[in-house]
Amino acid sequence: MYRIDYSAPVRVHFIGIGGISMSGLAEILLDRGFKVSGSDRGESELTKTLEEKGITVYYGQCAANISDDIELVVYTAAIKDDNEELAEVRRRGIPELTRAELLGQIMSNYELAVAVAGTHGKTTTTSMVTDILMEAGMDPTVSVGGMLKEIGGNIRIGHSGNFVTEACEYTNSFLSFNPTVDIILNIDEDHLDFFKDIDDIRASFRRFAQLLPDDGLLIINADIERYEEITQGLKCRVMTVSHNEGTDADLTALNISYDDLGCASFDVKVRKEKDSDSALLNDVRIGLKVPGEHNIGNALAAIALAEHLNIDRDAVVRGFERFEGTDRRFQFKGRMGEVTIIDDYAHHPTEIRATLKTARNYPHNRVVCVFQPHTYTRTKALFDEFVDALKLADVVVLAEIYAAREKDTLGMSSSLICDALKKQGREAYCFSTFKEIEEFLRKKTLRGDLLITMGAGDVVNIGEDLLKE
Repeated sequence: MYRIDYSAPVRVHFIGIGGISMSGLAEILLDRGFKVSGSDRGESELTKTLEEKGITVYYGQCAANISDDIELVVYTAAIKDDNEELAEVRRRGIPELTRAELLGQIMSNYELAVAVAGTHGKTTTTSMVTDILMEAGMDPTVSVGGMLKEIGGNIRIGHSGNFVTEACEYTNSFLSFNPTVDIILNIDEDHLDFFKDIDDIRASFRRFAQLLPDDGLLIINADIERYEEITQGLKCRVMTVSHNEGTDADLTALNISYDDLGCASFDVKVRKEKDSDSALLNDVRIGLKVPGEHNIGNALAAIALAEHLNIDRDAVVRGFERFEGTDRRFQFKGRMGEVTIIDDYAHHPTEIRATLKTARNYPHNRVVCVFQPHTYTRTKALFDEFVDALKLADVVVLAEIYAAREKDTLGMSSSLICDALKKQGREAYCFSTFKEIEEFLRKKTLRGDLLITMGAGDVVNIGEDLLKE
């Protein structure tokens, strides 16, 4: 496998450079003196930012984009073998790396390399860790899968030995990483177009944990079913976290309370391994500025890392005071008259349930959820779970399924979810276009309603269109 060398920058071309992770990696290499170019299907805010930084971006992917001076090509999992650019790269014999392979090699250049994994909560937890490290003066380089206001985007280039990134299990990409610290937030059924079943997913997370060096650290949620199967036999240190009472974890949350917007405050309890151990963050009171019970668990994982790194209490408290969320995570978008509009990335039943439970603790008359299912495979595999989770909303409005990479519908449609909700006595509607949904919401939303646009596709556009009027 080709290996990058920070001390010998080369000419690198990214196929799919506009992706949230790819664009960040391109910026990291540019900062290290590499000559960078890339291509994507169309212009976006991310590609515009790259161009402003001096990176050449081609729109449309064709063989002509591959020039003679390119020494390495990086591509995403979305790029298939029949892609014209990739085919030309292979015809010429140019060395290539996947996005995950490049990210793993970048990580190996840092003394502290933190990889945040889990079916849910990666972006939020990575962002929490980022703010804590910044408040502690640790100047991290960060690659996050969302737009974080505090760093002005999805990438932060530091000049220290500290690196933080999200670690996605899809296609086993995180198995190409070189972490010194792993965080595993949760393990649920997902990406069943790649994994066979939950046991296959758990096996992948087990292999991810085994990547750690003997002097590394695994932070894991003790509420994961049979989490010991993930940790058994590891030579590295293991720290467990849980916000559920009665769980025997190393870090727990006590005296939990919520404000009027559903944001939690809690005391941290750190279990000492030995009487001589110090626990810098024991009994510290944390106040979150992001709503939802699930964010307590995310916060505890970030706090466990801070405890391991001996970060002082004030820096941790300031880090959480600084963190006000990332784009598309229960994000306040604005008000349409007296209707509050929130947007959320939730696209798995567990995430939907957490978001709608959060909404119940947020000021509202009714919770109106506009949901866009993401991929036919996920919809088919978790159909009953989707219906059960969506029942937490007062009104459900369904958009058509966002196909993403898939072409086979597997017989799935949003109307099937709608019908299932109606059979259970729920108020549900289904429309084939965003325009129809927007017209419906203008007429049917009431004073004090909380309108949530939800999904991993382009459903965010509905709320933004309504707010333009």
